[in-house]
Amino acid sequence: MHDLVRKLRKPGSSTILFAQNFFKAPLMLGSVVPSSRFLVDDVLSKIDWQKARVLVEFGPGVGTITQEILKRMRSDAKLIVFELNEEFVDFLREEISDTRLHVAHASADKVREVLRSLQLEHADYIVSGIPYSTLTDSMRQEVIGESRRALGTDGVFLMYQFTNVALPYLKSNFRSVKHGFQFWNILPARIYYCTP
Repeated sequence: MHDLVRKLRKPGSSTILFAQNFFKAPLMLGSVVPSSRFLVDDVLSKIDWQKARVLVEFGPGVGTITQEILKRMRSDAKLIVFELNEEFVDFLREEISDTRLHVAHASADKVREVLRSLQLEHADYIVSGIPYSTLTDSMRQEVIGESRRALGTDGVFLMYQFTNVALPYLKSNFRSVKHGFQFWNILPARIYYCTP
């Protein structure tokens, strides 16, 4: 596995790794290419970087958004990313050498469990890019419910999706759900901003 990671350490290698994994398991990724710069900027513009001490990302893939979060967040903040794909986990651990980053090889529904293991009370922001359209009804409810419970009282759940399948689950778990749209992405994406 580590040999694969080392071979892919050239320009464009993250895109190649992402595409390879899409063709192996398209339902886990939802898109053949990583998020565009427009989508990344749109999602991250919703974060108050001064108050963000604990950030969580679901489905980092090859780290397109992860690396931008690390660039923008405080020096004393922490970022915990949840990834199920072992190749992506290895890639992130090998490629990103930032002590503020913790890569959890775990499902998003384990968010509170992982935060507790790191002695963190709650998350200030959760950014989710996992394709909810491919999850079962019970798993959608579990992930979104656990996300709501993992957030602090002023926490924010940010989600970007290519369908609106998650909207009823968001509305049943969050008091406020705002949404926008980013056309300049492959595929165009919906962005949800949810607060308790």
